[in-house]
Amino acid sequence: MGRFIPLAAADGWTFTAYEALPAGTPRAGLVLLQEIFGVNSHIRSVADAYASAGYRVLAPSTFSRVQTGVELGYTEADMGLGFGLKTAVDALPEPGVLADIQAAIDHVGSAGKVGIMGFCWGGLLSWRAACRLQGLSAAVCYYGAGMTVAPDAQCQPKVAVLAHFGDQDPWITPASVAAFQAAQPAVQVQVYSAQHGFNCDQRASFDAGAAQLARERTLAFWAQHLQA
Repeated sequence: MGRFIPLAAADGWTFTAYEALPAGTPRAGLVLLQEIFGVNSHIRSVADAYASAGYRVLAPSTFSRVQTGVELGYTEADMGLGFGLKTAVDALPEPGVLADIQAAIDHVGSAGKVGIMGFCWGGLLSWRAACRLQGLSAAVCYYGAGMTVAPDAQCQPKVAVLAHFGDQDPWITPASVAAFQAAQPAVQVQVYSAQHGFNCDQRASFDAGAAQLARERTLAFWAQHLQA
């Protein structure tokens, strides 16, 4: 359904993004942020699914400033490679990858209101975008590792945020989720009996029931904040 297109950030950096278009007029625009595994087949399938639901979806390559063409699987070796790339991106001078995310937001803005969503590292970046970037109307964060602890937990979002977490996540403790919820009462927090990565059907931690419920809640959230 989709294809890779070139984009340019405000500083002139060029990179690629996977774009999936709906069959008719878009309901709104969505920016979809990858995990540490690149814009791989899972992320592309998520983009295609939301395009089928009527959204213009753009998944930028958030690794591009340190390595292009990244498409990893979910083995321990892949996780090690992905974590190393994520660490390198996080070490970039400000604004770093946020400049590329802003370019993606600007690109899909022609579809109407824009939402942003992401998984794991992408969930954290979606939270940062909701707090720091322009042109958004809502954000959805799936198990955003790092967003429930300082300093990111103290950021103030500019838009409505829905956050999904699993209560068996070894990287995001229930205590940190509870503390985040207390500190961010305006954020809609949903907790599932599931592990980290429960949305990904290519991982052993996939939970079909949690993934379906989270998707239904996400679609309702988009309808409320992007189509009103």
